[in-house]
Amino acid sequence: QVQLVESGGGSVQAGGSLRLSCAASRVPNRRLCMTWFRQIPEKARAWVASIDTDGRTGYANSVKGRFTISKDNAKNTLYLQMDSLKPEDTAMYYCAAVYSYSCYNPQRDEIYTHWGQGTQVTVSS
Repeated sequence: QVQLVESGGGSVQAGGSLRLSCAASRVPNRRLCMTWFRQIPEKARAWVASIDTDGRTGYANSVKGRFTISKDNAKNTLYLQMDSLKPEDTAMYYCAAVYSYSCYNPQRDEIYTHWGQGTQVTVSS
């Protein structure tokens, strides 16, 4: 099965940037919907962005224009470029995947079959 490992989190001041990576191993094929979620304590996981097999993307309104999701199929790696970071972006960020050519209802966390362990992002004011 696919294994996912996030990296790239850390602490940054408001207005700064970070790039998160999600390295996938044991990938049987490239027919995947890949998604970033984020979560703060005692809150439900919130959808951030998704990218499908063809590279089509979708973003939550809260990050649109500031975050960019992308992937490098040759490296089996998913990325989240985060610019103009705000304190409200502080959260644990998770990478998730499901076998699907397109991303259908990607905001539903229950559809994903593979999850990483998360990487913490902290944005100070």
